[in-house]
Amino acid sequence: MASLSDAFIALPGGFGTMDELMEVTTWNQLGYHQKPAGVLNVRGYFDHLLAFIAHAAEVGFVRPIHRGLIVSADEPAALLRTMGDVELPDVKKWIDKP
Repeated sequence: MASLSDAFIALPGGFGTMDELMEVTTWNQLGYHQKPAGVLNVRGYFDHLLAFIAHAAEVGFVRPIHRGLIVSADEPAALLRTMGDVELPDVKKWIDKP
């Protein structure tokens, strides 16, 4: 199913939703695809997740280039526009060697 998609959107959900969102985001990070991922942030549902991602980037566990792999909006049309405008990084290798 992922290979047939143009993008990935997560709606408010539980562990399965988080697992799938992180999996497709990781696939993008690793170069398995270049498709946007977004969350429909209904009533701020994903605020804490988005804050965690920002924190992980600030302390160095998420590379700055990967910070924008998950985009968000609180209205469906706005999310689709944002996802259409996102520029995904083209990272050729995951780990830099000294």
